[in-house]
Amino acid sequence: MSLIYVVEDDAAIRGELVQALERNGFEAVWCEAFDHVVEDVQERNPDLVLLDLTLPGTDGQFLCRELRAVSEVPIIVLTSRVTEIDEVMSMTMGADDFIPKPYSTRVLVARIQALLRRAAGGAERTVLEHKGVTLDVSRSIAQAAGGQIELTKNEMRILGLLMAHAGTIVSREEIMRDLWDSDAFVDDNTLTVNINRLRATLAKIGVSDYLTTHRGRGYSV
Repeated sequence: MSLIYVVEDDAAIRGELVQALERNGFEAVWCEAFDHVVEDVQERNPDLVLLDLTLPGTDGQFLCRELRAVSEVPIIVLTSRVTEIDEVMSMTMGADDFIPKPYSTRVLVARIQALLRRAAGGAERTVLEHKGVTLDVSRSIAQAAGGQIELTKNEMRILGLLMAHAGTIVSREEIMRDLWDSDAFVDDNTLTVNINRLRATLAKIGVSDYLTTHRGRGYSV
């Protein structure tokens, strides 16, 4: 049974969310104080975190960044702050998905299940190489002349898919299906955010202009 850690300050919303999770076969735990969330997550070691953005005494995006600095636990942001900048900032800080409130329980459960499947998949060691970049899939590490860097799960999956199809164009739809299992559940802008994050990460090891955008078609390396 997957353990879901809920970070939500509204007791009524939190209670409904926990009940919905338990009805769908998850175990749910939560916090009522928000000054030790990172430490609590490290201690409980959940399979996934559901994170609100507007919290007393802190901000969900700050917590997302702090969590991502110490853990690769999947993070889904659930929030009533639904501006584009909130979504972009959440993804930039390390969130794996962004779901606005009010949300459909069925959609939320589907997104949780898809993210858990991605997190659990592919322990087999695979190394891909193309144009001076080496990707160690099992360790989520990209290496080039400028050094090496650890990738987030989404960055690794995007880069791995593109490198596995090097020299050909991979459509946005195919990338979204690989990341989220169904492009019907995903805002197209979310993929753009993830692509831009990957480009910024690769730039840290001296790799620029590696991903090519083919407008209206997709991406290639």
